[in-house]
Amino acid sequence: MRRAILGSTAFFFAAPGVVAGLMPWLISRWPAPRFWPGAVLLLAGAVIVLRGFVRFVREGRGTPAPIAPTEQLVVGGDYRFVRNPMYVGVIAAILGQALLFLDLRLLAYALLVWAVMAAFVHWYEEPVLRDRYGRQYEEYRRSVPAWLPKLRP
Repeated sequence: MRRAILGSTAFFFAAPGVVAGLMPWLISRWPAPRFWPGAVLLLAGAVIVLRGFVRFVREGRGTPAPIAPTEQLVVGGDYRFVRNPMYVGVIAAILGQALLFLDLRLLAYALLVWAVMAAFVHWYEEPVLRDRYGRQYEEYRRSVPAWLPKLRP
């Protein structure tokens, strides 16, 4: 478990920390906030990402990093509503910053990040999960949407 915690912590700063934190800062330099409701979306996205990382350690006994995958398929928590909650959380955090700072460059960046993530999920993650977890993943895939959360688990 300690290894999963350390790996997940490192990956948190290397992946969502860079994609949803450093890159938006480099793009916009975080000017004075102009539309405060964006902060709600930013915070909600960050909370979703953090909960996903915790779930990967506790339920999956591994990390979200492809080089240190989970032992178990993670299907609890936010994963009951959407298959990619951490990616959705990252996009929400970027969109929250776009709203908070009223910056169209961040909106364009969010669309680019989503396209890259969607391609990664389609061409890499889903085939790997299908191979690793087989029927369990196929049943999960049929019952939970990939990007738009369903309202009930």
